[in-house]
Amino acid sequence: MKVIKWLFRWIFILCFPIFLLTASLAIAFNSQWIFNYGFEKYDVSKSTGLSEQNLSIIAKSWTSYINSGNEYWDITIEQDGSSFVLFSIDEQKHFQDVKQLIVLDYIVLSLSIVLCIGYIYYRLRSRTLSNKNRLANDIIIGSMFSIVSILVLGAASLINFDALFLKMHYLVFTNEFWYAEGYMLELFPGGFWYDAAFISIGLMTILILISLITGIFMLRLKNWKITNHTDVKY
Repeated sequence: MKVIKWLFRWIFILCFPIFLLTASLAIAFNSQWIFNYGFEKYDVSKSTGLSEQNLSIIAKSWTSYINSGNEYWDITIEQDGSSFVLFSIDEQKHFQDVKQLIVLDYIVLSLSIVLCIGYIYYRLRSRTLSNKNRLANDIIIGSMFSIVSILVLGAASLINFDALFLKMHYLVFTNEFWYAEGYMLELFPGGFWYDAAFISIGLMTILILISLITGIFMLRLKNWKITNHTDVKY
């Protein structure tokens, strides 16, 4: 029984960084602001000839696509009195691969949430101070593991993001559609993904701070209750 409790505890601690990472990625992939920010920063309207209105439509279409049952990101653009399909079939196949990774992120996020909620329920169901104390400590330990993870990711990105990004593509994608020529590479230049990566790291940092503060607050609250209890005079 002790082994099961020990194993359950460490699954929770190790799942904590995974939960925070997948949550930050899910937020980033669904953020139209990131897309609009990247389009504006890298002057995508000028390099592609697409209007600002159409770029905004593309950002909205992306978030709709990744959360839909559509297989391909088939978007038609209307500009200067004519309409055209924005992405070639090769580009659409790459976005299909990307969508599968996002769905995988959703699945891992959902599983980590279930595991974390299960452990929190297990610790809080008895309502004893020792269990609350252990939960608070485990949240803090999980947050510390998350800090180590984010430092490793940040350092690797700062040292050579391009090489890391390229290796990731060779590792994850089994085809060559990820560098298909067309609007895809012009809409999403290398700098766009560099910024998106660090925004995701920033989001994860915020989530880590929230969880760390929560754990510390739980310990402080417990200690405050104990102190006040012992100060009562009968």
